[in-house]
Amino acid sequence: MDHIRWINDRPTLRRPILVLAFEGWNDAGDAASTAARHVGGRFDAEPFAEIDSEIFYDFTDTRPIVQLDDDGSRSIHWPVNQFSAATMVDTEQDLLVLSGLEPQLRWRTYTEQIVELATDLGVEFVVSLGALIADVAHSRPTTIYGSTDNTELGKRLDLEPSTYEGPTGIVGVVHSAFREAGIDSVSLWAAVPSYVPHANSPKAALALVDRLAQILEFPILGGDLVEASADYETQITALIDEDDETKAYVQNLESQYDSVGPESSAELIQELEQFLKDQ
Repeated sequence: MDHIRWINDRPTLRRPILVLAFEGWNDAGDAASTAARHVGGRFDAEPFAEIDSEIFYDFTDTRPIVQLDDDGSRSIHWPVNQFSAATMVDTEQDLLVLSGLEPQLRWRTYTEQIVELATDLGVEFVVSLGALIADVAHSRPTTIYGSTDNTELGKRLDLEPSTYEGPTGIVGVVHSAFREAGIDSVSLWAAVPSYVPHANSPKAALALVDRLAQILEFPILGGDLVEASADYETQITALIDEDDETKAYVQNLESQYDSVGPESSAELIQELEQFLKDQ
């Protein structure tokens, strides 16, 4: 763990579960990163370690941010990959959350930092959160696709086996590393409407949180995501009402959903694979 920087004491945890999400390529509508932050916040997760960003980013592409503090002092904020920990009540396992930013450089070294820290803390299970752009309607329930390499786990959690071949993001690399380390992992992806790809999607984030709660078998309250999700639907509806072409397109998506239901796993897998290949 040469590139791990401890910012608080090493936590003592009970059979921890690691939830992780990365901003960038894997995070349409900021849904995955929003969901991860929400989960950490709901359980008062405390930061304890960071991955030093120095060797993993091209700072001419991912630039640090200059900000003024309350007293007017100027400071530089670098890309952050932060681990937080929470003690869970009414369960025998504790929670780790990694909120990060997909790196540009040295992915194998970066992934080693995550796996080594997780192994050191006794992590037994990993869930990654992601979001992709798909042909779905914002006014209908968010489709969630889940996969795992563990056949038995997939059957128990009603998840698809991972059969994707092609370009991948840091999520795919991390899952491969955990598989080699003998740690079970699950990947969850939320579908974000293709006609508003750059709008933050609290609705997709809420759907990820709800599916995560089902998998982990303990409740995670939606909190402010519930209200934000309702506001999102209202705002997007008002936006598309101003464009007849987009409105007709969305109405067609709604009709498809109402007549045949949500996309099948196979259809969403195809969209996910195409999304990954197009990036």
